[in-house]
Amino acid sequence: MSDLILVVDDLEANRYVVSTWLQQAGYQVIVAGTGREALDQVAQAGPDLVLLDISLPDMSGMAVCEQIKADPLTAATPVVHLTATAVQVTDWAEGLARGADGYLIEPVEPEVLLATVNAMLRYARARRQAEQLAHMLAGLADTTLAVNLAERVEDLLAAAAEGAGRIFGGPAAVLAGTRYATSIPSAGEYSGDKVWTSPTGLTITVEQADTWPVSLVAEQEQWVAVSRPNPARPPVAVTVPVEAAPGEEHRHVLGQLAQAVTLAVEALRARDEERRIALTLQSALLPPELPVVPGFELCARYVPASREAEVGGDFYEVVELEDGLLVAIGDVMGHSVHAATVMGEIRHTLRAYALEGHTMSDVLRHVNRLLLRFHPKEVATVCLLSVDIATGEVRAANAGHLPPLIVDASGRAEYHTLPGPLLGADLPRSGDVNLTIPPGGTLLLVTDGLIERRDMPLIDGLDRLQALAGQVSGSLDEICDSILGGLAGDEHEDDIALLVLRRAFPPAPTRA
Repeated sequence: MSDLILVVDDLEANRYVVSTWLQQAGYQVIVAGTGREALDQVAQAGPDLVLLDISLPDMSGMAVCEQIKADPLTAATPVVHLTATAVQVTDWAEGLARGADGYLIEPVEPEVLLATVNAMLRYARARRQAEQLAHMLAGLADTTLAVNLAERVEDLLAAAAEGAGRIFGGPAAVLAGTRYATSIPSAGEYSGDKVWTSPTGLTITVEQADTWPVSLVAEQEQWVAVSRPNPARPPVAVTVPVEAAPGEEHRHVLGQLAQAVTLAVEALRARDEERRIALTLQSALLPPELPVVPGFELCARYVPASREAEVGGDFYEVVELEDGLLVAIGDVMGHSVHAATVMGEIRHTLRAYALEGHTMSDVLRHVNRLLLRFHPKEVATVCLLSVDIATGEVRAANAGHLPPLIVDASGRAEYHTLPGPLLGADLPRSGDVNLTIPPGGTLLLVTDGLIERRDMPLIDGLDRLQALAGQVSGSLDEICDSILGGLAGDEHEDDIALLVLRRAFPPAPTRA
């Protein structure tokens, strides 16, 4: 389609001559005889260039030019003054200073006029392309940031599709494959057979609507940019209508977008896979099941940090001994595979020394020596208890851990503070402390991830747990769920371990 040029002159003869030259050169032409008419034509028809006389009946041509340039919607339209009256150098300078892109003095040869028009249109097209490319690159930067901030693949794809629509000014779809292929809801049903056979790297091709499973507009050809990081990974595809990316620079931006989305998707996939591996390792290091103990109910929960991908050091342990039950809960500081392996060593060492018949405080002394000898940079907390299942009597020792909380059958909850420095500290340790779990009473052991918050003192978290533990009832599963729901919620920054023991009431005596 040829360019549209507005010719503005108060003399009809001049409008006719200039229009004829332009039409013979292949341009479309519209005309105006006054400044008001010219401004209306610019607003309504959106010409590609304005040839503007200065001497108009209602206002100066220079004033018309200023109004065109003052409107953001028309400011980029080239304006060339064509005048036979304002011919002084000062007029020329004033016209250019007030916004004109060119200045021609009549009489003018048609060759000069047409050459000037061609040059101005060429410059205007280059400017529009540069501005459009700048807009697309800004949109690419914004979209890249948005997709890298996404926490889920679904949110990432939605952000990428929205960004692609803004960049290319129309409909767009973004697809990311899994082993079985997935698509964002707005893309419609999609089998993925075509994308998943793409080679490694970036491929940009035109696909017919009837051969490509995502049809943005019926019967419309589409540019499809497919990016695959390596042959073992599924690809990402970004598709837009062909007319939305007519030039090589548009397709370059499309390819850059596909690659940016691919890298962001891969980062999320890698994080999710790392987290799954970490949680599998964590589960392998925790007791696979709790023992069945006559006269006691037991329940445990381990909840990984909401956002932490690495394995943590929280643990719990319940082991049957000849004379009772060994119960432990602890936390090795840090989140790493090394912290998890140290946690595993501590668990096994606690069990080994307890089976040898040591007191709880002596067990902690032996474990502390092991930690100082083989892991001098590590620090851990442990609360260790030996429970007599017949009487409910407890011998307890602590190494810097949160105190045990005992709730009696009436709902009165009380912490039992136990002295003792952290494991990893070469400091004196006191002996065992005797406690009792009353009939119908419940013992709660937790790690600090349950009660610790950045915006709350630790003592407030302990008070909240104490109050909640005295209110909840039901099965131990229900109690654990209520405590976790009431204190941890969906978002928590640290791992949580929770261990609950409830002593049954003795059976009622039978009548003779």
